[in-house]
Amino acid sequence: MEAYLGTVLIRFAHVLFGILWIGLLYYFNFVQTEYFKDAEPSAKSDVVQKLVPNALWYFRWAAAFTFLTGLYLLYYLSMTVNISIVLGAIMGTIMAANVWFIIWPNQKKVIAGAPDAADAGAKAGLASRTNTLLSIPMLYLMINSAHGFGLPMIAETSMLGLWVGLVLILAIEMNAIFGSMNKMIASVKAVIHSGIVLTVIFGALVHYL
Repeated sequence: MEAYLGTVLIRFAHVLFGILWIGLLYYFNFVQTEYFKDAEPSAKSDVVQKLVPNALWYFRWAAAFTFLTGLYLLYYLSMTVNISIVLGAIMGTIMAANVWFIIWPNQKKVIAGAPDAADAGAKAGLASRTNTLLSIPMLYLMINSAHGFGLPMIAETSMLGLWVGLVLILAIEMNAIFGSMNKMIASVKAVIHSGIVLTVIFGALVHYL
């Protein structure tokens, strides 16, 4: 009973922190970024100095605790791991790493008004859009892993879907680190459409390969 309750509480925390994290991710990409395009310089500066630091505090710690609670659940459920949860967990891990090692360091430069603030903002923006792109298939894979009835365990499946998925995730992340903002994720509409297409692709990988 205690073990069951502990697992339920960790699941609850994982979902709660995940809602906070992804909710703020969508706020940054769908609301704040669009506002900045039309805002007066003084208004934009006020938001960057007063609102953004507070939002980023919740954003990065929600990402950290989503990752940590997810890591616990993966360990606890290690005997029932399937391709869907593995790919989803890898996406989530990369997204959390992007928050702490790309978005947050570069956003600190933007807030401080560093000489390279414009370049830092572009790097943070690319990583943030990449996280938005990955968030849609990641959420599908997480839900599918828990509620996709009949989904075989990883030891019982072909590994082709896993390897194709890993290569695709790696290519997307390499663009976030070394590439540039391309038209597939540059606008809100584009990143939503690309995220849906990517979800269909990963759905096919876990169900048919």
